[in-house]
Amino acid sequence: MKLLLTTALAACAAQLASAHYTFGNFIVNGTTTAEWQYVRMTDNHYDNGPVTNVNSPLMKCYETTTAAQTSTATVVAGSTVGFKASNTMGHPGYFDVYMSAASPSANTESAGSGKTWFKIWEWAPKWSKTTGLVFDSANIVQFTFTIPKNTPNGQYLLRAEQIALHLSGTYGGAQLYIACAQINVVGGGSGKPGPMTSFPGAYTGYEPGILINIYNLPANYTGYTSPGTAVWSG
Repeated sequence: MKLLLTTALAACAAQLASAHYTFGNFIVNGTTTAEWQYVRMTDNHYDNGPVTNVNSPLMKCYETTTAAQTSTATVVAGSTVGFKASNTMGHPGYFDVYMSAASPSANTESAGSGKTWFKIWEWAPKWSKTTGLVFDSANIVQFTFTIPKNTPNGQYLLRAEQIALHLSGTYGGAQLYIACAQINVVGGGSGKPGPMTSFPGAYTGYEPGILINIYNLPANYTGYTSPGTAVWSG
């Protein structure tokens, strides 16, 4: 009986891990780089589980000790980069990417502290009265986006996030999948990124784009509201 219970628990854990994912591979110059080469190894690299507490220190990069062992990728401003997931991203949700100038450097844990983060990209679900919410991002394995052309040169943290909404009808039910790549931007401009926010601090968890029952929308619903700041396009 003990052996059967252990086997059942192991199988359950494996199923949970297979339903979740990490963003360990950075995509740059059209190449998918090695896992955790340029992305800080996240605390969920074994179980693939999400962050559910938006006030947790793990909201920054989902890690606290792996900055120094991670390399920094050179990225040209205006180029396309991205992240590849460890598994098919089957959960419906909202995607965004933030950047933070890294002080003193991208490979230090103190980088990204305080209100230094600005949003450069988002992928929100569509909505109409006839279709309801439509998640074009469902079942993808990677996502790409552009580093704004006028981003000032220098080292940055590049924070990717999916807010999975399949259980978000109650507070704390949204699942956040997070990873930070370490990059050095070259060929940039003199833009003034903003507005700025912090992680944790960007969300309360009560935002209509985080606390939402996607299966039972209000009668007066008019469309998805993205959490966080506005996008800086550079």
